[in-house]
Amino acid sequence: KFEIFNLDMKTGDTLKIKGKISEDTDGFSINLGCRSTDLALHLNPRFNESVIVCNSRCSSAWQEEHRDNLCFSKGSTIKITIEMLADKFQVKLPDGHEVEFPNRHCYDKISYMSVKGGFRVTSFKL
Repeated sequence: KFEIFNLDMKTGDTLKIKGKISEDTDGFSINLGCRSTDLALHLNPRFNESVIVCNSRCSSAWQEEHRDNLCFSKGSTIKITIEMLADKFQVKLPDGHEVEFPNRHCYDKISYMSVKGGFRVTSFKL
């Protein structure tokens, strides 16, 4: 698990995360929010379902999922770019694939980030 509690990501900022997906994982998640119980963006690729699930979390309660096609595979090294806009998160994935997810909580600042599961972060830049 990779966690940061003082990220200081603001509207208009872009976060770039590079890493390696383990060969034997069922998935991983990248989480952005105020704390682990309040997430503006939960990005969760699931290899067993061949899907990327996006969601948000408010006071520990999950909200409605958005599902998109999975565009990368186990064992690959990937770069994910997340741009925070006032109304949404623009996520750029490998092979030009993009996912948009609404900024449901209207956050203008993100302080918490975590990466969990079968993804080893090799670099990140805000």
